[in-house]
Amino acid sequence: MTTTTLSEATMTNPALTMIRGLAWDVGLPVLTYYALHLLGATDWVALLAATGVAGLRIGWDAVRHRRLNQFAVVMLLIYGIGLVLALVTGDPRALLLKSSLVTGAVGAVFLVTAIVGRRPLSLSALQSFQPDKAELVAERYRTDPDVRHGFRLTSTVWGVGLLAEAVLRLPLVYLLPIDVGYGASEALFVAAFVVLIGWTVWYMRRGADALS
Repeated sequence: MTTTTLSEATMTNPALTMIRGLAWDVGLPVLTYYALHLLGATDWVALLAATGVAGLRIGWDAVRHRRLNQFAVVMLLIYGIGLVLALVTGDPRALLLKSSLVTGAVGAVFLVTAIVGRRPLSLSALQSFQPDKAELVAERYRTDPDVRHGFRLTSTVWGVGLLAEAVLRLPLVYLLPIDVGYGASEALFVAAFVVLIGWTVWYMRRGADALS
């Protein structure tokens, strides 16, 4: 059963692993933004600092594990685009719009790699969250067609979900005050990830139950 072999390939609790990564990748920028805002920083400075912290977090993780996979490359490129937008326009809403650009671009890459790529982004994301098991997971993906199918399916679902989240974020950027829009934007991001993680766990457990 595809879902069982995919679950075996991860070798750990996928929800716990992804939630831990989400806490670092989302929690640090959010705390940075609101801390600076409370200290009197402007929206532009607080958003720029939050984006910089997010980019440094991704870069530090890549240096620490001495490798840069698809997932990290996409995130670094998009954060870089967000910083350029902020510097060129001077508009804090451009940095809020960056969040839609991030999730929309990552969602598109999830879909493209699921359809035409040899390595779906879900595989690279899992390896990023579990670097100590990256080689084991890659070997299972290479040798087991059920594992390949499972990663491609989860990559497709994540792609569709993240693209939907990116579109829903746009009204929050332009219709709400900056500080309210930032909080609502990050809440939407977290909610989307919680739903997608929940679906992933359900998908794997369903396969396990079918064989029990």
